[in-house]
Amino acid sequence: MRAPEFWQHGGVASALLSPLALLYGAAGLLRERAVKPWRPPVPVICVGNLTVGGTGKTPTALAIAHMLRGWDLHVAFLSRGYGGALRGPVRVDPANHDARAVGDEPLLLARCAPTWVARDRKDGARVAIADGADVIVMDDGLQNPALKKDLSLVVVDGESGFGNGRVLPAGPLREPLAHGLERAQAFVLVGPDRTDLRTRLMRQAPVLTASLVPDAAARALTGRKVHAFAGIGRPEKFFVTLDALGARRTASHAFADHHPYTDAEVARLIDAATADGAIAVTTAKDLVRLTAALRQRVTAVNVDLVFDDVTALERLLRAAAAPRPHDAVAHG
Repeated sequence: MRAPEFWQHGGVASALLSPLALLYGAAGLLRERAVKPWRPPVPVICVGNLTVGGTGKTPTALAIAHMLRGWDLHVAFLSRGYGGALRGPVRVDPANHDARAVGDEPLLLARCAPTWVARDRKDGARVAIADGADVIVMDDGLQNPALKKDLSLVVVDGESGFGNGRVLPAGPLREPLAHGLERAQAFVLVGPDRTDLRTRLMRQAPVLTASLVPDAAARALTGRKVHAFAGIGRPEKFFVTLDALGARRTASHAFADHHPYTDAEVARLIDAATADGAIAVTTAKDLVRLTAALRQRVTAVNVDLVFDDVTALERLLRAAAAPRPHDAVAHG
């Protein structure tokens, strides 16, 4: 679904949905209290957020994994596999799995490190550890109480922040804001802080600032005519990125997050671009939802998350990934 405008600014619709938001928030809290989390014998680093839609969780998880792998640690990603049909636990194989099977984010993660999709996070963690993982990085899962986390990083979009501050469906929050903030050991504030969040977040936990930076291939789009399409949490962010690159955006098509593209739909977009003397461009997350033949005809804009203070991130990760005394591990 596309995020409604009132999720950002409030209004009558948001107020009318407030009773349902109270029920949603209460259900989440009850679920959390009903589950006894299992602490795996390896560290668990959770990269989550408090809102629905794109904040930069997957680029953050990838940046963290690259740092951990640089320390000769065997990293495994653990994901629910949103949008995929497989319940798991299953190790993602990009050669044999597509987004309909495992979701789009796991396909991106699997390019970096072994990636496991599991609706039951405990089962997923167990098979990842049996496969040799020294540390587990959860892409999403902050609201899932199944595993004890050694470090919970909450990713926040600097432009949209927490929207109108209300819980679904009255707003974009997955849980009551105060409760979510309490669980964060650190925040990752992505992009310009347009909602003046940094000061507020710093009262709760350390704040790391970062930016999404297009790679060299993306920078080659400068001056090129492009037809853009995106089915992510906030497609307009992608369009703004293209403008900042100096691409000549002649058409833009916004779809819902995780949109399941059909071949005919994408072929029409490509044909329209060709007729206009342009190239069809999309995000890396969208590209993995296309069939192999269509991917060859679309250009993806890849971005990396770059931290302003890498040393601060390193301190957090070293503390979280430090080996535990054997007798401190609770088995479940």
